[in-house]
Amino acid sequence: MSGPEPARPLPAVTVPQPAVPRLDVQPLTGRTGFRAAGEVSLPTRRIWERALDRAVREGEDVYYLELSALTFVDVAGVGALADAARSFGDRRRLVLDRPPDTVPRILDLLWPGLPGIEVAP
Repeated sequence: MSGPEPARPLPAVTVPQPAVPRLDVQPLTGRTGFRAAGEVSLPTRRIWERALDRAVREGEDVYYLELSALTFVDVAGVGALADAARSFGDRRRLVLDRPPDTVPRILDLLWPGLPGIEVAP
């Protein structure tokens, strides 16, 4: 009879680290506005709000936001967008070019009929 088997070390387990959310904002060429890529959430909110503040300060009648490369926008991010649109007043507008499907839905649900914002397909 032999004694107990010697303990073998357990194989190392690699725990994947969650990806750090990113938001890249670049000026558009050929028209006033910016292109946003990534996600709008708590870790990226400040970047989003600074970009929207710049849109309000620039004073253009029409400001384009090309949003087709956004993968996620949380409700607070849409709220910041609504706040920017309200700051535009009656004679100016934000044009959302190809936003994620959730953005117009949240706008319609929480800020129905908000002037100063237009969603382009």
